[in-house]
Amino acid sequence: MRPDRGLAPGGARPERVTVMQGQALVSNDPNVEFSTVLGSCVALCLFDPEARLGGMNHFLLAEPPANSSVSTVDEYYGTYLMELLVNQMLAKGARKAHLRAHLYGGANVNRNMMRIGSANAEFARDFVAREGIELLRSDLGGGNARRVDFRPASGQVRCRTVEDRFAPPVQPTTRPAKATGDVELF
Repeated sequence: MRPDRGLAPGGARPERVTVMQGQALVSNDPNVEFSTVLGSCVALCLFDPEARLGGMNHFLLAEPPANSSVSTVDEYYGTYLMELLVNQMLAKGARKAHLRAHLYGGANVNRNMMRIGSANAEFARDFVAREGIELLRSDLGGGNARRVDFRPASGQVRCRTVEDRFAPPVQPTTRPAKATGDVELF
């Protein structure tokens, strides 16, 4: 094993920041590593190699149900979090033409439930293709949970399967504070 494995530039251990369900985070700090655990949820890791800037989101469900009467934006849906991540990247200096994507998650970990993971994976693939973002790598589907570690300033990603018991629940028990800021849909 190489002695520098797991070290950030300059030899320091990276600061690990957990990306929770309903979050989208962006950084250009070479000492930051985003980390999340996914079951049926999906995470998009975006990177602009020119700006040396990256971000990760973690969404629970692709879209609200068609019969939903919810009039407010729900930060747990991919329809919101995908746009939010792209907009945060652009606001910090990324250029859409330079964006590169990695997609992870979308497992169907509970065989007795609807295929939520498959729907999430399909939504994420469609979003990246529709937006014209180059997809460098994806590890979607299957039946196993995954742990994803992403260094946003360099675009390095590591994805490992984990025991299903470590996968987050499909329905959150607590919600983070409501997201603030504007989202521009394009």
